[in-house]
Amino acid sequence: MDPAAGPVLYQKLLLWEPSLESGEEEEEGETLEPLVLDPWRPRDSSGNKPSRLPRAWAQLAAALLLLAIGCSLAVWQIQTKGGSTGSLGSVAPPPSGHSHHPGVYHHSAIISPAATCSHLGRELLVAGGNVVDAGVGAALCLAVVHPHATGLGATFWGLFHNSSSGNTMALMSGPAQTLAPGLALPAALPTLHLLHARFGRLPWPHLLVGPTTLAQEGFLVDTLLARALAARGTDGLCPLLCHADGTPLGPGARATNPKLAAVLHTAALAPTSDLAGDALLSLLARDLGVEVPSAGPRPILEPALQLPMPQGILFTIPGPSTGPELLAQLEAALLSGAPNPDPCPPLPQTAMTPASSILATVDSSGSVLLLTSSLNSSFGSGHLSPNTGVLLSNLVARSATSTWACPLILRSSPDDTEADVLGLVASGTPDVARAITQALLSHLAGPQTQAQHQHQAQQGQMESASACGQGTLLQVAAHAEHAHVSSVPSDCCPFQGF
Repeated sequence: MDPAAGPVLYQKLLLWEPSLESGEEEEEGETLEPLVLDPWRPRDSSGNKPSRLPRAWAQLAAALLLLAIGCSLAVWQIQTKGGSTGSLGSVAPPPSGHSHHPGVYHHSAIISPAATCSHLGRELLVAGGNVVDAGVGAALCLAVVHPHATGLGATFWGLFHNSSSGNTMALMSGPAQTLAPGLALPAALPTLHLLHARFGRLPWPHLLVGPTTLAQEGFLVDTLLARALAARGTDGLCPLLCHADGTPLGPGARATNPKLAAVLHTAALAPTSDLAGDALLSLLARDLGVEVPSAGPRPILEPALQLPMPQGILFTIPGPSTGPELLAQLEAALLSGAPNPDPCPPLPQTAMTPASSILATVDSSGSVLLLTSSLNSSFGSGHLSPNTGVLLSNLVARSATSTWACPLILRSSPDDTEADVLGLVASGTPDVARAITQALLSHLAGPQTQAQHQHQAQQGQMESASACGQGTLLQVAAHAEHAHVSSVPSDCCPFQGF
C-alpha cells in the first residue's frame, strides 16, 4: 500500500441471520465483522448517521458506478479477444514494491470457468459487495456466457460460510419438478435471489446489470462453449449460437441473447424470491402450451452438515447431494490413519457426471461461498425457449443429482471465527466426492503454508486430483489475513481479486 495514501476505511458486514436455535433475530452487534470496503456510506466522527442529502448523493454515485460495470465488461471482453480463459490473474506490485504470488490477495477474490464472469465478480467486490454479491453476480453471468453448463434453467446448490457469525449454511434448490415431460422447472432465479436476500449486501438490481448487458449487447464465445457446441451440434440452438448458415459459432465470435436480457431486466425488479421466477415461468408456459404451475420452486437455506475432526470442522450440503457420502468417505479415511493416501485410488463404475458449472469466492476474513449448478447434460434438454432465450434442464426427480453436488468447507477451529478456512468444489469427474476427499487429505497431510500450496499448484504438483478424475477442482482459502485461490488444472479457471 502506498505510504502516502490516506487511511482505508472498512465497513462491517451487516447480515440478517436469525438464530438457528431460538428463531429470534440476532442482535446487530453479533453479526458485525470487518469484511468489505464501503465507499458509499459516509459517517461523521461521532458515529451519527449522515444526513439524507449526502446519502442521496452517495446512492446516486453508487448507482452510476454499478452501471459502469456493464460497459466495462463489454470493453474488457473486446480487449481480451475472447480467449479461452483470459488472464489467469496476477498481482502487480504497487509502488511500495509489496507483492504476492498469483492468486493471493489482501481483500477478496473469485474464481470461475469464464474470465468475463470472474472479472464481473471482482467489479462487484471493488464496488463494495461481499462474497455473496460477487458469487451470485458471477453465477448470473455464467448463465449468459456458458449456456452449455448452466443457466436460468439450471439447478443450483451452494455452501456459504459467514465469518461474521461463524455459521455455515447450505443452499438447496429443493426437489426437482417437471414443467413438461423431460423438461425441469427452472429454479435458478428464486434460488440465487434467496441467497442474496439473506446474505448479500449490494441491491439485487446491481447484480444483474452486468449479465443483462452481456446478454443484450453480446458476449464473446470462449473455447469451452465453442468446444461444447462443436461436440453437440446446433440443432435447437439456432439462432442463438449459430451463424446465418447454421454452422456453430467458434471462439471469439459474438453472440447475443436479447430475450434473456429482457428476462434478467424483469428479474432485477422482483422484490421477493418467488416473484423473481414468476415472469420467467409465465413465458415458458406460453412457449410450451402448458399451464403455469400453481407452486413454483421452493429453494431453502438450512444449516450445513458437520463433521468435527482433530484438524477442525468440516461442512457440506445435505442429501440428496453427495454431501453425506463425502463426509462418510472423509471420516473413514481419517479413522484409518493413512497419512498419504493413494493419489489415484480405484474408482467404481459410475455414470458420467452431468455437465456442470462451479465457482468460488473468498475474502481475507474467512467468508467463503461455493456454488455449483447443472443442466444435467450439455445444453440441458436442448430446448431453447423462443420467448425467454433460456435452455431448460432435463433434470427430473429420478436424475442422479448426487453425482455432482458436494462442496466442502474446512474451518480449522470450531470456536474461532478468525480461524483459517478452506473451500473445495469440483465438477466434471466420474466421482466428485472421491476427488474432493483426495484433495482435502492431501491438504491435511502437508504442513506447508497456503502460499507454498499456491506455488506448488502453479508448478503442477497438484495435478493428481485432476488425473484421477479428469475434472476441475477449485480451491479457495483465507489464511494469514489474505484470500487465496487456485484450481486443478492450474490453467482451467481464471481468477481475479484485489
